[in-house]
Amino acid sequence: MGHEDEAAEIDSLEKGLLSDTGSRQDNGAEDESVLYTASFDAMEEKFVKYQTAQWVLYSLLLILAWGLGLFMLLYLPVRRYILRKDIKSRKLYLTPDSIVYKVTRPVPFPCFGVLKKEKHILLPSVADIVIEQGYLQSLFGVYSLRIENVGIRRPPSDDVQIQGIANPSAFRKAVLMRLSTLRNEAFSRQVSTTEDVPSLALHMSPSKSLRQDPLSRSGELFLLQKLEEVGNSVKRVQTLIEKQRPQTSELIE
Repeated sequence: MGHEDEAAEIDSLEKGLLSDTGSRQDNGAEDESVLYTASFDAMEEKFVKYQTAQWVLYSLLLILAWGLGLFMLLYLPVRRYILRKDIKSRKLYLTPDSIVYKVTRPVPFPCFGVLKKEKHILLPSVADIVIEQGYLQSLFGVYSLRIENVGIRRPPSDDVQIQGIANPSAFRKAVLMRLSTLRNEAFSRQVSTTEDVPSLALHMSPSKSLRQDPLSRSGELFLLQKLEEVGNSVKRVQTLIEKQRPQTSELIE
C-alpha cells in the first residue's frame, strides 16, 4: 500500500509539473511582443478570384494538351474551399528580432487533414522586402511579398513568398525601420568597443613601463659591474708590468 501511495503522489506531481510548463509556454506565446501585424482579411475575395482565374487558365491549356484539365475543372470547388481556409488561417507579424509567418491549409483532399507551416526569419538575415505584382495579379489587385535573404544571391524561388497581404508597403516599411534600428544599435556598440580599446591601452601602458624599468636598471648595473671588472684587471696587468721593469734593467747592467 505504501508503494502505491508513493506512485500516486509521483503521478500527481508529474501532472502538476506538466500543466505548469504548458501554461508557461502558453503565456510565453501570448506575451511575445509584436511590433506590426499584417492583414489578409480584406484581400480574401480578390485572392480567391485570382487563384481561380489562374487555375481555370491552366485547366484550359491542359484540356487542349492532354485532356487532364477537365479533372482540374471538376476539382475547382474543392480548390476554392482550400484557398479560403488557407488565407483565413494566415498570420504574418513582426517581432523585435524576427518575422513570423504561420499558415494552416487543408491537404488537396481535405478529408485527410491539414498541413501546418510556421516560419521564423531572423531580421539580421533579411536583405530586403520586395513587393511584386504580375499582369494577372494587377487585374485583381493582388500583391506578392518576397523576403530576400542576406548572403550569396540565390534564385527567387528560394526566398519566402507570400501572396494576398492587404497593405504590403506598410509591412515593408515596418520591417525596414526595425532593421535600421538594429543596425544603428550594432554600430553604436562597435563604436563603444573601439573607444574602450585606447583607454585600456592607456591603463596598461604604465604597468608595462614599470615592468620595463627594472629590466633596464638591472641591465645597466650588469654593464657597470663588467666595466669595473675590466678596469681592475687592467690595473693588475699594469702593476705586474711595473714590477718586471726594474728586474729587466738590473739584468741588462
